[in-house]
Amino acid sequence: MALSKDFVAASSTPLILSILSHGDSYGYAIIARVHALSGGTLQWADGMLYPILHRLEEREWVASFWGTAENGRRRKYYRLLDAGRAELDQQRGHWAQLTAMLDTLKGVQPCFSST
Repeated sequence: MALSKDFVAASSTPLILSILSHGDSYGYAIIARVHALSGGTLQWADGMLYPILHRLEEREWVASFWGTAENGRRRKYYRLLDAGRAELDQQRGHWAQLTAMLDTLKGVQPCFSST
């Protein structure tokens, strides 16, 4: 089942922040990690990821720096900052609250009659 664009957009920031909470990473690796975590359901492209990373930098939740990969190639890496870690904690709380509400509503009968 394909995920809606709205869901993908809403989940992108907490996913990126969470991935970076495990250590510095670069764009392609973030895309590959999301793909793997989702079992192939989420297939992000560069054109989606980099504007989000730039927005996260503007908010001072992540910082970028240039580094050298194992193959000698220069790459732009991203690191989670303290403010980003605090934002991630807040967003995890929001998602947990939403999940709890949805779980509560699973067995609730509608308040109206269709007859």
